[in-house]
Amino acid sequence: MVLEFWPDVAPKTVENFKKLAREGFYDGTAFHRIVKGFMIQGGDPLTKDANAESSWGTGGPGYKIPAEFNDRSHVRGVISMARSQNPDSAGSQFFVCLAEAKFLDRQYTAFGRVIKGDDVLGKIGETPTVQGGGGERSKPITRQGVENIRIESVKPGK
Repeated sequence: MVLEFWPDVAPKTVENFKKLAREGFYDGTAFHRIVKGFMIQGGDPLTKDANAESSWGTGGPGYKIPAEFNDRSHVRGVISMARSQNPDSAGSQFFVCLAEAKFLDRQYTAFGRVIKGDDVLGKIGETPTVQGGGGERSKPITRQGVENIRIESVKPGK
């Protein structure tokens, strides 16, 4: 998947994601939560360790970043920061919407969108799932890994 970022509406979030990606933080992680017709969630460093599966979804970079709620709508392909009940609790975990989820607008920090690879997003979103620790049917049966995330500059008009 290829994404474009929205630094105009979420500058600190975009910089945090790019910093983590450049450090290789996301390499070898997995999409640990997949809710069909809603979203796929990743960015937890604990997913690198299969033996830590019981704590997947709780990991982060060791710090939190402030929310940057904005007017961008949560529709298919939008990437947004995952967080706890506290709006300023995002760190490294993110989710990509599989469908319109406007009820998340102005409550989660949307910071970019998929511009290539919607078919890949769809395939991950169709991964069979079972009930996870939280009771929802969102735990992928097969690992949906992230090989690496690279940050590349694109010249305007490309």
